[in-house]
Amino acid sequence: MNSTKRGRFAPTPSGDMHLGNAKIALLSWLQMRAANGVFLLRIEDIDHQRSRPEKSVQIIDDLCWLGLDWDEGPGAQEPHSPYFQSRRLELYAEALNRLEAEGLLYPCYCSRAELHSIAGAPHGLASEGAPYSGACRQLTKAERAERARKKTPSLRFALPEVPQDQLLRFQDGISGVQQFPPGRGGDFVVRRADGMYSYQLAVTVDDALMEITNVLRGDDLLDSTPRQIQLYRALGWGEQIPSFAHAPLLLGADGTRLAKRHGDLSIAGLRSAGVRPTALIGWLAYVSGLIDRFEPLMASDLIAEFTLEKIDKEPFIVTGQALSILYKN
Repeated sequence: MNSTKRGRFAPTPSGDMHLGNAKIALLSWLQMRAANGVFLLRIEDIDHQRSRPEKSVQIIDDLCWLGLDWDEGPGAQEPHSPYFQSRRLELYAEALNRLEAEGLLYPCYCSRAELHSIAGAPHGLASEGAPYSGACRQLTKAERAERARKKTPSLRFALPEVPQDQLLRFQDGISGVQQFPPGRGGDFVVRRADGMYSYQLAVTVDDALMEITNVLRGDDLLDSTPRQIQLYRALGWGEQIPSFAHAPLLLGADGTRLAKRHGDLSIAGLRSAGVRPTALIGWLAYVSGLIDRFEPLMASDLIAEFTLEKIDKEPFIVTGQALSILYKN
């Protein structure tokens, strides 16, 4: 069995890459470079309504400017081609067919209004919204036929019915031991009513087929991990479940995740303002906890001393004062 570690950075090209994306790109790159592993770039452009081809080009250019190269992906070796999700739809359809053959899917006819009606309940999985009640799982064949005449359904993955005290556990490389009730959040969508495959399905299929052993991403996706583990097992890839590490986000001064309302914090914007790549790498290393004081650095300067244990477990608040040092170096 190949013991080489394989990691990836998988951005969505719906907008410019910003500081938060760059932090995750740097940390995931360092994890693989420190382990003499293989680093992949995958473009998650499955949402054709939001994704923009020119943003994929900009992301690739920004990564090169930062000195973050990749061993597999666009412009590099492509043994697991294609590396754009929009070109991998047949693979997702195949996985969906396997789940359906196992009786693990069912149609869901709930409208947005019906789903919003349960939004007042405590969220089981923050990134996924309110827990799903399972209403459509109990429909009879006749009831499904009746509802199908009025609405095209989404498809939901039917979570295994196991005792709630049998917690799903995994060791997160940054956040430590995590445990979730197996049914937390309820059955989740794997294909939307408009035919688009869900993030949960696509990322699980891609990571499994690309033989990813280590996933480092933002902690806003921590609560997606149990769902992906369930899909790994259902698709027969239980022995391929990667090691996960979820890094804290960069937040705006108002305590919310970085967005356009916090100003132009895109890598392209910072480049245009004269920020040097060494200053940005040093700043990202500092706010991530990898170094104890700011200094301009190349990404390669951080490889030798990199460990997951160094990564700060608390989010960093991005203020104008915190950013000012970028423009002086």
